[in-house]
Amino acid sequence: MRSIWKGTVSFGLITIPVRLFTATERRDVTFHLVHGEDGGRIRFRRFCQACEEEVPFADVAKGYELPGGDMVVLDGDDFEDLPLSTSRRIEVLQFSPADQIDPVLLDRAYYLEPDPVGMKPYVLLRDALERSGLVAVVKVALRQRESLAALRVRDGVFLLETMLWPDEVRPADFAFLEEGVDVRPQEVRMTESLIETMVADFAPSAYRDGYREAVQEVIEAKIAGREIVPAEAPVEEGPPADLMAALRASVEAAKKERRGAAPAKGKAAAEPSKKGGAGGEEAPGGRRTGRPA
Repeated sequence: MRSIWKGTVSFGLITIPVRLFTATERRDVTFHLVHGEDGGRIRFRRFCQACEEEVPFADVAKGYELPGGDMVVLDGDDFEDLPLSTSRRIEVLQFSPADQIDPVLLDRAYYLEPDPVGMKPYVLLRDALERSGLVAVVKVALRQRESLAALRVRDGVFLLETMLWPDEVRPADFAFLEEGVDVRPQEVRMTESLIETMVADFAPSAYRDGYREAVQEVIEAKIAGREIVPAEAPVEEGPPADLMAALRASVEAAKKERRGAAPAKGKAAAEPSKKGGAGGEEAPGGRRTGRPA
């Protein structure tokens, strides 16, 4: 990883010099725009609509369009003296319980590495914050944009998660919220039962990006000159006519899937049950599960 920013964490009268590293990366397959006939790269030019000439990058400025269509032109000097009080500084504002920060506000994540001279105060703040169970609410300026951020500990390292401002989150204003929907108690209980049968510890490594893998397979096949056999598209189904029957069938399917995965969880589950007797179910492979008939 390469540092993208250097500054300090300001905590009371203590300053901790740190370097900032991007904590995440997108693994999308990257494409270039090319000419379909010969594969030549497509280039874009900065073309001015007013004078109909190509403009060098050094002459490109920022424009703010007014409601009437007039353009206010701003150059680098106009941004030079803006009041970014937290420039090159991550200022700790307060400490709060993590569950008070709505995940919808979280934007981007960065790791903070201490400079050698800041190692001790970094470790002191890290350990104290981790023991408290709180997160630090901070203010930081990155790329000429001031943001609130949450500072927490992940794998022994400070993780800085920038946040959107409250007015940047769109309200959930949908017409269906005003409509009355009659839900029967048995439907609620069946839905809760379905949720309970699907409860499991979240393991991100258990999932994969099937679309990206398929795109990579197409590319590799193109390179090797092979023919790609398209996968069958899943059948699109509409809403069930009988919601209760669909819920019941979903619960049974989830239970069956859970029973099928159970033997892999431990050695004891893989051994035949001694209490199976004549009334036990026969599991796949001829084993008795010991479940009463």
